[in-house]
Amino acid sequence: MTEPIDLTDNQARRTALYVVLGQVPEGKVVSYGQLAELAGLGRAARWVGRMLSQLPDGTRLPWHRVVAAGGRISLPLGTISGDEQRARLRAEGITISNNRIDMKCHGWRPMSPCG
Repeated sequence: MTEPIDLTDNQARRTALYVVLGQVPEGKVVSYGQLAELAGLGRAARWVGRMLSQLPDGTRLPWHRVVAAGGRISLPLGTISGDEQRARLRAEGITISNNRIDMKCHGWRPMSPCG
């Protein structure tokens, strides 16, 4: 069993977030809230979004695989980040319809035997 994360230690929180984010496989997406929960951060979806918005240019973390609840892409269409996210997701074979991703098809379920 792993040690609980000290939720007052911002560096530990970021590290936990980045470790889990790095595990999201190509062709799969995770919601901000699910990512927070998997990282042991509780209900910190907004904090996750803020941390992802502060990633340095050129990061190798798959930030584009994180979407809002229900599979909605939260980055606006027509923005550099929003267009890049959509392009990266499509390049991984993820279908986007009405600004949403089918979470049943493309959602990451790391505890599931079919992942």
